[in-house]
Amino acid sequence: MIYGKRIRLRGVEHEDLIQFVTWLNDPEVIANLEMYRPLSMAEEQHWFEGMLKRPPDERPLVIEISEGDGWRMIGNLSLLNIDWRNRSAEVGIFIGDKSCWNQGYGTEAMKLMLRHAFEMLNLNRVYLRVYETNPRAIRAYQKAGYVVEGRDRQGEYRNGKYWDVIRMSVLHEEWKSAEDQG
Repeated sequence: MIYGKRIRLRGVEHEDLIQFVTWLNDPEVIANLEMYRPLSMAEEQHWFEGMLKRPPDERPLVIEISEGDGWRMIGNLSLLNIDWRNRSAEVGIFIGDKSCWNQGYGTEAMKLMLRHAFEMLNLNRVYLRVYETNPRAIRAYQKAGYVVEGRDRQGEYRNGKYWDVIRMSVLHEEWKSAEDQG
């Protein structure tokens, strides 16, 4: 487990799949994800089996919040495309529980993942892609220390329109400097 102040990150379990399918079939949840069509339980089962074959450092983690004496799942995040030679990785996240939107959980989860990436995995750069239509996520990423490094103009087609994809990243030295100051 990776613990934060209000959340923890843990490995994905088979019983989590039902909740993932529910979230990933909600148009509001997937509006800013790469997904664009309905997801079946069979597809999620296939994803889970494939996920177990991936390297451990590239397996998603469940985001949970403390609730009473237990924990409640609200989303997931993962490091993807780890490049060990260049010490970089892409990060992906979603908060599926809409009652937890706009409460800082995404920012806290990203900060925990950055700590893990830099302190445990010795990465130098963590990057992500976010659609211009998702200002809430952009603000959360900036609060976690990400800076805009570029833009893929009209890089995503959604609902009959092309949208820009913003590329953001954090370097280890930037993260370390912010950690030392704060």
